[in-house]
Amino acid sequence: MKIQWDQQTCTHSGNCVKSLPEVFKVVDGQFVIEPDKATEAEVVNVINQCPSGALKRVD
Repeated sequence: MKIQWDQQTCTHSGNCVKSLPEVFKVVDGQFVIEPDKATEAEVVNVINQCPSGALKRVD
C-alpha cells in the first residue's frame, strides 16, 4: 500500500503520529511514512481520521 501526503494541506494536528507512531513519524525533520509497519486496516483507519485530508491511500 502506498500513502500520499500533501504537505500544503496538512494542518499538523499530529493525529497520525499519535495514533500510529511506528508508521507516521518525523525523522531528522522529515515526515516519514512506513505503511508496512502496521496492518492495512490500522493504516486506513488513521488515514480516514486525518482532519485535513492530507493523507490519501494510493492504489
